[in-house]
Amino acid sequence: MPINSVIQSARNQTLLQMDRQQLQKFIQYLISEHHTEVLPTAQKLADEILQQRSEINQIPGAPDPTAGASADDDHSWHLDEEQVCEQVKSYLSQGSYYNANKQLNSLFAKVREMLRARDSNGARMLTLITEQFLSDPRLILWKTQGTPMTDKCRQLWDQLGALWVCIVLNPHCTQSEKQHWKALLEKWTLIDVCPQEDPDFRPQPPPRQDGVKPLPTCAARVDALRSHGHQSAALRLAVSVIRTMKQQQLVAQRRWHESQQQAGHSSHPVPCMARCAASGASNGWGDGWVGHPLDPVGCLFDTLADASMVPDDQAPRTPSFFDPVGVEDTSSNVPPRYQHVPVVGSRDRSETYLTLAVEVGLIGLGQQRIMPSGLYAQEKSCKQEDRLIAKLQEIELDNSLVAVLRRQAIVLLEGGPTSGLGIGIHPESIPMHTFARFMFLALLNYYPDLAYEVGLRAMRLPILEEHEDADDPVNGNVSSLFPTHYPRWFTLGHIETQQCALASTMLSAAKGEVLRLRTVLESAQRHIHSSSHLFKLAQDAFRFATPENGPRHPTLLSVAFELGLQVMRMTLSSLNWRRREMVRWLVTCATEVGVEALVSIMQNWYQLFTPTEATGPVASTIMSHSTIMRLNLTFAQQEELSGCARNLALQCATKDPPNCALNALTLCENDALAFETAYQIVIDAASHIMTSSQLFTIARYMEHRGYPTRAYKLAVLAMKNVHLAYNQDTHPAINDIHWACALSHSLGKTELTNMIPLLVKNVQCATVLSDILRRCSMTAPGMSCPHPPTDNAKHHHHHHHHRSSSRATGGCGGGVKPLSYDRAPLRQLLEAAVAAYVNTTHSRLTHISPRHYGDFIDFLGKARDTFILAQDGHAQFTQLVENMKVAYKGKKKLMFLVKERFG
Repeated sequence: MPINSVIQSARNQTLLQMDRQQLQKFIQYLISEHHTEVLPTAQKLADEILQQRSEINQIPGAPDPTAGASADDDHSWHLDEEQVCEQVKSYLSQGSYYNANKQLNSLFAKVREMLRARDSNGARMLTLITEQFLSDPRLILWKTQGTPMTDKCRQLWDQLGALWVCIVLNPHCTQSEKQHWKALLEKWTLIDVCPQEDPDFRPQPPPRQDGVKPLPTCAARVDALRSHGHQSAALRLAVSVIRTMKQQQLVAQRRWHESQQQAGHSSHPVPCMARCAASGASNGWGDGWVGHPLDPVGCLFDTLADASMVPDDQAPRTPSFFDPVGVEDTSSNVPPRYQHVPVVGSRDRSETYLTLAVEVGLIGLGQQRIMPSGLYAQEKSCKQEDRLIAKLQEIELDNSLVAVLRRQAIVLLEGGPTSGLGIGIHPESIPMHTFARFMFLALLNYYPDLAYEVGLRAMRLPILEEHEDADDPVNGNVSSLFPTHYPRWFTLGHIETQQCALASTMLSAAKGEVLRLRTVLESAQRHIHSSSHLFKLAQDAFRFATPENGPRHPTLLSVAFELGLQVMRMTLSSLNWRRREMVRWLVTCATEVGVEALVSIMQNWYQLFTPTEATGPVASTIMSHSTIMRLNLTFAQQEELSGCARNLALQCATKDPPNCALNALTLCENDALAFETAYQIVIDAASHIMTSSQLFTIARYMEHRGYPTRAYKLAVLAMKNVHLAYNQDTHPAINDIHWACALSHSLGKTELTNMIPLLVKNVQCATVLSDILRRCSMTAPGMSCPHPPTDNAKHHHHHHHHRSSSRATGGCGGGVKPLSYDRAPLRQLLEAAVAAYVNTTHSRLTHISPRHYGDFIDFLGKARDTFILAQDGHAQFTQLVENMKVAYKGKKKLMFLVKERFG
């Protein structure tokens, strides 16, 4: 341990009086006098002292060899008080850094070491530490800002409190020492910034005393005896405390059974019982033990477990409230080795300190206890539970320990509301998932029925089940119905994770047993209320059912699928950020289950998916080449799947054409009638709910598939919805407009003649109009013939006259002249382009700044290129320039540039 001696002798100050030279001389003589015995040690110490960061250099003072005392004497050592204070101050100023925390923990361990050696300076050293803790500047800061203390700091204060309890409960201290400590503790409590033991504490009436000492006080006395070196006395007291606990447990169980019989065997417990049990009154011991600031169960466990250590494994376990959460000491990763040591004076041959240690752990963890109010107390309860279970897991089970587990499991299941696993517990009881998972795994290979009974009983989460549809597995999504009249459960997320872990462990264990699997599934569906936890469970089940190497478990796979379906139903209408992942996962799972599962999710898509999901990630994935190959289907099965996908596609397209039409068409490609139906759905929806961009996308898809006439019809509908103002020359629809006009031009003069009025009506942007005008005049319309015949052949006779009219204008004849600007349809387009340039010119001039003059002159150049395509275009352009010179003669610089370029 660092700080391995903060102590020097008061009897001999000789070394302190020597200067550097004298000390060197002293050491050299000492080594030469005893060189054989001392040299190796001297060498080792010299190396350590010369290493700057070694432990020896972090120790204030040194041991004094002249202060010889036997183990039983009181040691009266000199304490380098100033150095202790400086060190604590320095560590506290470093905040919650790992090293600082580690050093402070070492100081606490040093105090315990001094108490064990019965060194009267232990209390003095703790006093110095406490005073430094109370003058920590962060305390004022936290108090004024109203911010909670950091977790690491809170743990250090807990240890400080526990050590003081140890000191004042020392049976060998004098009356005057007790008076002195009492005065000190009272003085410190009055300091304004002194933190409370429970920062969330609200004063409550004192519990009624039945003349029974509360368990935490008894356990603290055990700890005090142990800490002051009175091992056998501590052990005797611990044994009598645990025996009393077992007795109380049986009394409470008997009372519960009697009350049930009085109630006439009704299935509902006597209401008062649950509340009394919740208050802890019926077990005679006061509050819940796990989560108590003094960690009584951990303390009793450690005392009994230490007495069971294999002799060569005697690293004493530090009392559990010292166990600093988050300060992992990697050196102690080797689990301790235990043996059975019979209890001194016990008549029961099977009773050993180890069986009692396990029993005290199980009774404490299985005690029914109410969730405390306040974040700190709730977290403390979780951490103590985790620590106790971790200690129990380190013990290798043998027959006598399994017998203890079995006996306790039965007592807890039959214990009524005083047991966390009993029937009729209070809704605010802390759930038993973590403990039950430990019990389940420990009992599984010995007493499987009992293991499952414990696991199933513990699956519940009463705080979320106090309402009408607690038994409804589908609509029981209760997070929104969290009962407001209860104190807030800050650790609910952690609790639900543990609940999910319990269910997952049980599903994995039951994978070969159909009936057990069903029971566990139903229990999980009934009690797990959060969709993300059910999803996690479904993923776990899927993973267990489909191991990478090894046989698959079809029943467990179907359980995963069923859980997945429930998750889909729960999250269909409520937003969930993981929804996309959930949908993709369900399709993967259904694919593994087989073709029937895929058919069923497509047939019932509206209960599970939105139309967009159904046509996108669901049906498109199912119909993808990779899925079909993976399933290795017969032709009939392929046909069945495609039929389902097409039905789904048409239903979704009808329900939500804008978002589903394209996927629906793709899914219907191989069936002419379905494809035609999907196309008609789009046509019907075009005028009222589809945007031009959606229609253009589908139109382009049609052309790509070889249906130009359908593409054209959709392009016309899209053009009706497009609107471009004169200044929108970077509008996202411009590419689509160019494409639509090019398509019309390629089909023939009739199609182009129908398209141009729409263009002129809806597009005021001069550059767009002039670009299209040029492109349409370059080649004769209809030149891209011949078109694939598919467009007419597939149920499309009503468009046939369009095609013949194109042929009439020589669409596919070749060698036909390009269209003239003087005649329809291009003349109308040219006039619109000229008018757009005139309007745009005036609009731009009304608020033009000098930095835009260059752009404007270029724009006028483009305008002139379009004007001169008209017969009187030259005169029109000259007129435009003359009008400008008059109207804007104030803008001299600009007019100079106009004259210079255009005359």
